[in-house]
Amino acid sequence: MRIVLLVISLLLAACGGTPPVDQGYGANPQLPSPNGGLLPTINTAKAVGWPADAAPRAPDGMVVSRYAESLQHPRWIYVLPNHDVLVAESSTLPARGGGFVGWIRNNVQRGAGALAESANRITLLRDRDLDGDVDERHVFAENLNQPFGMALIGDDLYIANTDAVLRFRYVTGALRIEGAGEVVLRLPYREGDNGHWTRALVANANGSKLYVAVGSSSNIADEGMEAEEGRAAIWEFNPDGSEARVFASGLRNPVGMDWAPVSGALWVAVNERDMLGDNLVPDYMTSVRDGGFYGWPYYYYGGNRDERVAIPENVRLQTPIAPDYALGAHTASLGLHFYRGAALLERFRSGVFVGQHGSWNRSEPAGYKVIYVPFANGAPAGPPEDFLTGFLNERGEAQGRPVGVAEDATGALLVADDVGDIVWRVAPGR
Repeated sequence: MRIVLLVISLLLAACGGTPPVDQGYGANPQLPSPNGGLLPTINTAKAVGWPADAAPRAPDGMVVSRYAESLQHPRWIYVLPNHDVLVAESSTLPARGGGFVGWIRNNVQRGAGALAESANRITLLRDRDLDGDVDERHVFAENLNQPFGMALIGDDLYIANTDAVLRFRYVTGALRIEGAGEVVLRLPYREGDNGHWTRALVANANGSKLYVAVGSSSNIADEGMEAEEGRAAIWEFNPDGSEARVFASGLRNPVGMDWAPVSGALWVAVNERDMLGDNLVPDYMTSVRDGGFYGWPYYYYGGNRDERVAIPENVRLQTPIAPDYALGAHTASLGLHFYRGAALLERFRSGVFVGQHGSWNRSEPAGYKVIYVPFANGAPAGPPEDFLTGFLNERGEAQGRPVGVAEDATGALLVADDVGDIVWRVAPGR
């Protein structure tokens, strides 16, 4: 099986020749012409995990430590007001269907460490004296369905499963929440092949609205737009689930969301489409406009037409909005966090951190790191800078893959690594 995948990968790579340098970064990315085929390039970094004495690399003056180990596919992090850290442990499930392409996808994801039995739980980590060492660890919630996003409003904790947003009663300092939770909003869901399954969740400043990100079911509406109803979108709803509506659409796979401190705008990291070449289409982050349409599946990165997807004659589209900032093709940019603390080096104190999970379908790997993008006056203000690297070893194997990014009560950065089964902590050197 691995030989078949390798042959396919080599054939596809040979057809494309040596890829040009990816210029798909920043506020004005340079996009090449489409150069794809019937199948994606396959070049997955084999997941091997971290040696006992190894860790990612941070800039000089910063120290990387293992905040929590032996987790089961940690994906997302949420810090409660009392400083307890919640970690959602969940994983991608094998697709049932999709023919030969589905078979390839399952095997690629399995080799990359993406497929596993989902723990379907949330673990609580408590650092009582805020010294960077976890003093207590508890199973906070379990028997969930691929949990991901979390948000606290008053005494209600919201958890976004892949198929619904649940509400639980929360008491400050609680080590566990009981029961199945109250379903406040059902989400688009396909049994057996749910495509982009993660569901990030944020509340606005006064707790009057919640926002949940729902990715597309497929790459470019491969099974028709009926299968994509309500997907590739960010939904807005009241805390009781009422008045739910699509806030923004045409976002292929929106994942990490956060509020920009200066402008107050909602920002999101988005994974773009495949099979248009090594350097198309850049993933991106963008501020999100109420009612905005961002192009998927008919357009990419503004008004660039994807000719593989026909626009039905009876469909009248809005003009697609161009994203604010490109993050490189196939980097799988998932985590997004605006830094608000003062503990990190000064040059990392006024922008956003992005967790790039890493490519599986690019002839030269991309991503596999956490980057930092500086902001000024509420907008990106410079090129990205590597902040946490070393997730690929010298043999090109994945020791880890970063996903969610958050900061603890001291201002240290926390990074969920779902291949290493670790939450890393990056803090000033002592």
